[in-house]
Amino acid sequence: QIPVGTEIRGMNILGLVMFALVLGVALKKLGPEGEDLIRFFNSFNEATMVLVTWIMWYVPIGIMFLVGSKIVEMEDIVLLVTSLGKYIFASILGHVIHGGIILPLIYFAATRQNPYQHPGALCFIPPCSVSSSATLPSMIKCVEENNGVDKRIS
Repeated sequence: QIPVGTEIRGMNILGLVMFALVLGVALKKLGPEGEDLIRFFNSFNEATMVLVTWIMWYVPIGIMFLVGSKIVEMEDIVLLVTSLGKYIFASILGHVIHGGIILPLIYFAATRQNPYQHPGALCFIPPCSVSSSATLPSMIKCVEENNGVDKRIS
């Protein structure tokens, strides 16, 4: 069976994006009359960024207690620690090889520039969440402050 438009479940993301774009253009066309609503949305965005930052700081505490409860239930802690240690070592080694060797080689091959010339401008944001929307405020702040990218672009 081929689903018809009314039978598809979920949010219409494309329609939401198009509405936001058209509303933004319409508000800009209004000029001074639309500035109040634009300021409202900017304030709303800043408040949302504050909330997301709070969530990013407090979620690891909750995760720690969830993981802690599972560790307490385990019978063989030594097996858990050795398995976890092997996993952590393999993960760190893979990240070092990929981020320290493979990606710089690709960057050098594409641009013929030294990939290690400005490591001070890079950000090291603590990974609190696998959601890119949760780390977005930190990344925007990092890009603007450390790399000098214009706020309109970031």
